[in-house]
Amino acid sequence: MITVRVNEVSIEIEETTNIHQLLNKVNSSTQGVALAINNTIVGKDGWDTQLFQANDNILIIKATQGG
Repeated sequence: MITVRVNEVSIEIEETTNIHQLLNKVNSSTQGVALAINNTIVGKDGWDTQLFQANDNILIIKATQGG
């Protein structure tokens, strides 16, 4: 297990967790979502292969409607 920070909250995940699995773990939709690891945006084409390192800072950004 490793510890990462997701939107400023520390959580423990398996070392083999990819982005899709992380989004599922934190109950986040994959639609209308962008994700950055250590201030670097990860394109959706890398979500199945991108793994995390201990102490990564992950930011999940959800699109909203409004005006």
